Amino acid sequence: MEWHKNITDALLHAKIRHGEICFGGNEKLRIYGLLHCTSGKRMKRNNRVFFTSEQDALIHHYRPCGHCLKADYVKWKVANKGVNRIQ
Repeated sequence: MEWHKNITDALLHAKIRHGEICFGGNEKLRIYGLLHCTSGKRMKRNNRVFFTSEQDALIHHYRPCGHCLKADYVKWKVANKGVNRIQ
């Protein structure tokens, strides 16, 4: 996991081009999604984190985005039905 606020835009673009960053997430909401998702583009830089893979996001206890990863979100929702997510 890498924080957007800790890297320059040039370094971010280089990491995306080299496949080192494949997903973005919202630290406050604990949601991850595709880099081109419109929901993710609206978040503040201080809340944005990046992941190398979906597995990396799941290890950090983030859930799939309901917009860009709809099928994964539905599976996550069914699997976590009735689970209290207070942290």
